[in-house]
Amino acid sequence: MITTTFRLAKGAGACSESYRLFAQYVGGIANYGKDTPIPLAEVATVLSLDDALWCLHCAENQPEANKLTQLLAADFAERVLPIFEKAYPDDQRPRKAIEASRLFAEGKIGAAARAAAGAAAWAAAWAAARAAARAAARAAAGAAARAAAWDAAWDAARAAAWAAERKWQLERLKEVLSA
Repeated sequence: MITTTFRLAKGAGACSESYRLFAQYVGGIANYGKDTPIPLAEVATVLSLDDALWCLHCAENQPEANKLTQLLAADFAERVLPIFEKAYPDDQRPRKAIEASRLFAEGKIGAAARAAAGAAAWAAAWAAARAAARAAARAAAGAAARAAAWDAAWDAARAAAWAAERKWQLERLKEVLSA
């Protein structure tokens, strides 16, 4: 179980609002104790995804927390991998980088191999972003009038997709922390 404490969180510069809310939840720091372990699964349940992910960096069992962070990042990236692969079906660099990240977290490859895979994935992502930007610029030149009509609908769709992804990430984090 990955835990932190109020002392560790405070020392790492915890957000005062989240710190206060969690202290209220446990009945006050004086009652709970500054050095009593706080399970990160509980932080994720009481506070937010961002707060729980932040707490990973001030966890008591840092090697386990680092491994979990790397595996979660791979999970989160893998969730959106189909979007990239639909646009670039022959480009395996991001998939290989995710695999390398998992292998590194498990201690099966070294940092140099992981860094090389990561660099390849970033190159692929930047190439895709440049291509998308060029396509968007070409499309925008002829679609300015149509774009105004679609903006509200796309904004709502993006917000809904963002909220759904954040919800999935929070549930995945709770699942992993509770295991």
